[in-house]
Amino acid sequence: MATYFENVTVVREANVYFDGNVTSRTVQFADGTRKTLGIMLPGNYEFGTDSQEVMEILSGELDVLLPGESEWQSISGGQSFTVPSKTRFQLKVRQVTDYCCSYQ
Repeated sequence: MATYFENVTVVREANVYFDGNVTSRTVQFADGTRKTLGIMLPGNYEFGTDSQEVMEILSGELDVLLPGESEWQSISGGQSFTVPSKTRFQLKVRQVTDYCCSYQ
């Protein structure tokens, strides 16, 4: 995991979801790829994604239910998971969680 990104553009406006309990900022790279960096407060959330998404958990703890799965997975700081494109997934955030999403 990179600790910083160079030569990027950051979109000034925040992405705000679930009454402010989940926020992120979009980082755009020269090659056209993008990432979001954000914080999630404890709670239960459901997200949809248009493109494949790799979610790196920088700190915190959550449980994820990925599409097509029946078992929740526990994820904590230093771990990641991949969500297929055009699907929905559920999160149970157990403590404040810092994350980085990469879209492919």
